[in-house]
Amino acid sequence: MTYPPTPDQSGQGGFQYDPYGSQPGSQPPHPGAAPQQPGYGQPSQPQQPGYGQPVPPVAPGYGAAPQLPPPAPGYPPPYGMPVGAQPKNGFGVTGMVTGIIGLVLAWCGIVGIVLAILGIIFGGLGIARANRGEATNKGMAITGVVLGCIALGLDILLWVWWGVAGMSAFNAGTTV
Repeated sequence: MTYPPTPDQSGQGGFQYDPYGSQPGSQPPHPGAAPQQPGYGQPSQPQQPGYGQPVPPVAPGYGAAPQLPPPAPGYPPPYGMPVGAQPKNGFGVTGMVTGIIGLVLAWCGIVGIVLAILGIIFGGLGIARANRGEATNKGMAITGVVLGCIALGLDILLWVWWGVAGMSAFNAGTTV
């Protein structure tokens, strides 16, 4: 705590630091005199309140924290949102994963076709859920739909190519 300077009472001008708040009996030391140490124990005279300033009133408590507004659709929930309001991202993730696996296994015939169709279905459900604001992974859902369509198109091309190759081999009388 700092105290404002008090006028010098020695007649030399300037200001002196008075840590005792201008109490009676406290005088600045004379030049050349040893500084006096305050004594320990009870003061001989009652202390007066310092500088005559009123004590500020005590502020009331802060109260409860404000409630957070609901998140905007398509955006992740804000920090501190309750745990029960988690986004439902399962369809988007499932659509993307089945789309990727369907594209990788497109040469496997029926397995690739089934996975491609599942990628399109789950990706579409994930997009719908993200548009309603229930999910936050619209990009994954779109990726599942796109990869599922590419895998399905590749599967159809492979089935046609195998069918044409098989028919030409059958007509030539050789086996593939």
